[in-house]
Amino acid sequence: MNIARIITSGAVAGLAALMIAASPVKAATIEVKIDNFTFNPKQVTVHPGDTVTWVNHDDIPHTVTSKTMAFRSKALDSDDKFSFTFAAPGSFDYFCSLHPMMTGTIVVDAAK
Repeated sequence: MNIARIITSGAVAGLAALMIAASPVKAATIEVKIDNFTFNPKQVTVHPGDTVTWVNHDDIPHTVTSKTMAFRSKALDSDDKFSFTFAAPGSFDYFCSLHPMMTGTIVVDAAK
């Protein structure tokens, strides 16, 4: 056996493992269903870079409005969608501006 070949093979395998470990984690897309005047799930935990998509399955329009106005949808008719990508950690309470009793929370956790 050639010692140079063994060292080179080991270095290539080590480099490949390092590249796999250093690969960026892909951002996730999480769906929140709007149905029967509720957001489901009511609370979602995501990470910076993740996208939340709300889908209205009710027969009437709803909105998705952050209490701090960090995000705000138009009125969503049946089967309409609204997406928002969260960049920074924090807790984001939201509600339907047409039906304020409908509430939810997105928690953006910096830890992966």
